[in-house]
Amino acid sequence: MKPGLLCLPALLFLLGQTTGDLEPLVPRPDSSSFPDSAFSSNFISGFSSNDSFSPSSDSEYQLLSNFTGFEDDHGTCHCSVTLPDTTFPVQRVERLEVTAHVLYQKFEKELSKVREYVQLISVYEKKLVNLTVRVEIMEKDTISYTELDFELIKLEVKEMEKLIIQLKDSFVGSSTIVDQLEVEIRNMSLLVEQLETLDKNNVLAIRREILALKNRLKECEASKGENVPATPPPPAPGSCGHGGVVNISKPAVVQLNWRGFSYKYGAWGRDYSPQQPNGGLYWVAPLNTDGRVLEYYRLHNTLDDLLLYINAREFRVTYGQGGGTAVYNNYMYVNWYNTRNIAKINLSNNRVEVTQTLPDAAYNNRFSYANVGWQDIDLAVDETGLWVIYSTEASTGNMVISKLNDTTLTVLNTWHTRQYKPSVSNAFMICGVLYATRTLNTKTEEIFYYYDTNTRREGRLDIVMTKMQERVQSINYHPFDRKLFVYNDGYLLNYDLVFNKEPK
Repeated sequence: MKPGLLCLPALLFLLGQTTGDLEPLVPRPDSSSFPDSAFSSNFISGFSSNDSFSPSSDSEYQLLSNFTGFEDDHGTCHCSVTLPDTTFPVQRVERLEVTAHVLYQKFEKELSKVREYVQLISVYEKKLVNLTVRVEIMEKDTISYTELDFELIKLEVKEMEKLIIQLKDSFVGSSTIVDQLEVEIRNMSLLVEQLETLDKNNVLAIRREILALKNRLKECEASKGENVPATPPPPAPGSCGHGGVVNISKPAVVQLNWRGFSYKYGAWGRDYSPQQPNGGLYWVAPLNTDGRVLEYYRLHNTLDDLLLYINAREFRVTYGQGGGTAVYNNYMYVNWYNTRNIAKINLSNNRVEVTQTLPDAAYNNRFSYANVGWQDIDLAVDETGLWVIYSTEASTGNMVISKLNDTTLTVLNTWHTRQYKPSVSNAFMICGVLYATRTLNTKTEEIFYYYDTNTRREGRLDIVMTKMQERVQSINYHPFDRKLFVYNDGYLLNYDLVFNKEPK
């Protein structure tokens, strides 16, 4: 056997191993199957330098795409094999390993960033929790004013402008003070417009300045005519030396109730005590969003505390119903849920001290006010004590007034009116006189009816009452302040009352 010819079987054997076969592509030559002369002659005669080697079995040897060989002058066999793309791609694997290494380095870099971001997120999460707590505190403890506040201030400034013009025209003598007031009022108008676009939390300060200007205007108006005949002085706060209500001021928007816009039903006011007529605390009692259940109420020692949402004492009850709540002499009076009973709650400890049934009273929306549900039993306070306004089946829905003993809640006396209660939007008591309101339109109410329990006389009135929102849910009167405390679609409003100075 020629030494060079051994390269072909060896090469074929290696090709068989490379392609994954367990056996070489051709049998190993031995003395019985491949004589030297036969293999050499067959190989040389069967293939040329450009011939392709095609095994007999296509399915078994199709991985060999090209095979050439020749024998040189020295008898050395030279073989050349071109492997197809379907063979194992070593170079591609190497490139893949390089790419994988690069990707791994990038992944490690990004993973380290993710770890840093996780740490930062945990830090920001703690900051967010702290910020949430601070926002909740701010929501409870800071002023929340709306456009209504600024509209009201603008109206007040315009009224003062009109008054100063009238005062200037009719003033006798030196007008230096009046001119100075006119300049200050104009400056106030500009300041309101600036604050409306900048900082709404200064509304309280503006209100105080407006009050001071009003007082100075009153002083100027009082001193403009020394020869004017004297008029009867206004009745003392808490007294009934007057001829009844003849007019009412524009509303002053105190604020939105502390529970928010969704709590449109409720009541608010100021405690009145004959022993300390000017020392009562302020209370706010919004109903739940169903407009029926009284569950939470708040107490404030001063109006400033109420305006700033600070120093509030909050209590919870589970039996209040409707917006007919009243506060008298440090006790809150409410309609007991789902009954005709009245409960007396001690505001010092939030405990019910007395419950009493109101005889024959209709309840649970049988004869409630117009546009307001669950207020069949409406409690009221005036200079003479505690009252309740309601209807009975016997009165066929007409309003009934009863004077109550504020200690035992027993009925002391009762008066029957001819006014149908469901046609009334709300009512209040002043010096034993019932005043009823009705809705004229979305911006106006009217005090249209009165009943005097002192004389048993009733009649009609036409006192127009401007409102900020569409519905009035409750009205409470304070004898010393001579104000109405109105709950208007969730907003807390104040009205000053004007009385006839001549007693009837």
